[in-house]
Amino acid sequence: MQVSVETTSGLERKMTVGIPSDRIDTEVNNRLKDTAKRVRIDGFRPGKVPMSEVKRRYGLGARQEVLSELMRSTYFEAVMQEKLNPAGAPSIEPVEAASEGEFSYVATFEVYPEIEPKGLEAISVVRPNVEIKDEDVAEMIDILRKQQATWEEVDRAAADGDQVTIDYVGTKDGEEFDGGKAENAPLVLGSNSFIPGFEEGLVGAKAGEEKVLDLTFPEDYGNKDLAGAAVQFTVTVKAVSEQKLAELNEEFYERFGVQDNSEESFRAEVLKNMERELSQAVKNKVKTQVMDGLVEQNETDIPASLVNEEIDRMREQAVQQFGGGAQGFDPKSLPAEMFQDQAKKRVHVGLVVAEIIKTNELTADDEKVDAMLQEMASVYQEPQQVIDWYKNNPEQLNQLKAVVLEEQVVEKVLASAQVEEKTMGYQEAVKPEGQA
Repeated sequence: MQVSVETTSGLERKMTVGIPSDRIDTEVNNRLKDTAKRVRIDGFRPGKVPMSEVKRRYGLGARQEVLSELMRSTYFEAVMQEKLNPAGAPSIEPVEAASEGEFSYVATFEVYPEIEPKGLEAISVVRPNVEIKDEDVAEMIDILRKQQATWEEVDRAAADGDQVTIDYVGTKDGEEFDGGKAENAPLVLGSNSFIPGFEEGLVGAKAGEEKVLDLTFPEDYGNKDLAGAAVQFTVTVKAVSEQKLAELNEEFYERFGVQDNSEESFRAEVLKNMERELSQAVKNKVKTQVMDGLVEQNETDIPASLVNEEIDRMREQAVQQFGGGAQGFDPKSLPAEMFQDQAKKRVHVGLVVAEIIKTNELTADDEKVDAMLQEMASVYQEPQQVIDWYKNNPEQLNQLKAVVLEEQVVEKVLASAQVEEKTMGYQEAVKPEGQA
């Protein structure tokens, strides 16, 4: 087998593979012999069909099948022979034979970049240092009470935080526009659900009152016909309601699975959940900074084929997340540009992390895997069932091991990185990166 490799650009390689004619002929003859044993042709007894007749009828098809299989098998032989590390599937094209019996093909593919992880000591990480205070727990309980709150109609002017029930009609240049009309619409004032000025204009209004609001749509509004447009809303307030927080009672505690229905146990359960959330948030913040630092310190070419594969995965995840799969929504219809930058970064991180794992011969620590599994299972009513399920599902357990291995990479980097402890409040610590 003759193999030649050409570097076309960056990570792309063009490999030409020539398969000896005798290898092809041997494979074709073996296939035809096997066919002759099984084929039934009128006028001939089973197994007694002359090879000349078998070749005439099935020779071309047998050769095509053999060539297809040989292209697949010899591709892997060739990359191993040339010590190449392909990234993604190749594009394989047959080459027109110079003479009868000869066959060759060209496989075009990308290879993984060669990375030697560096710059770990230049990575800066800020690790949140947080103490959960009594007022943090009280604030969390208020949030839970608001989630279970009800609305009670009142006979007074609407204030910020109240819910108003309204009819409204929007006009532009005296004409109604699409989407600018509704009846009996509930609106919480201060929720920023409407364009600027709409909710503010209803503060102080009472049930039965009509308000005319002269407003302007934001310049970056999604509907181009309305972006930056001056409009007028005629709003009729039909009811004003104030929020009634859920009471701290046995019924409320029961909803959150508190066994003895006491306020003390409820607060302890809230604190435990906050500690769990805080621990995960701190891990995520540190991990994000580490991964960003690895990308910044280890610039490299990224195989486009791997980025495209990641884009496809992200498309699938997006469709599943928003329930499009049940409606038969085609993930491919989502523009690749939506995911391009994030997919490229994910692949970049994956390449550097994989090399750190390889260089340091890291494997998932069994004790850490068990600890993570115990922590995950602790939030369920039957923790042991969750643990057993993972341990009896190799694929799920391997995913868990991958997470643990990634955490070990983070620990490895932190041992060399510049780490600064920063004291901050609970809400700031648990807030996702980049969220205002």
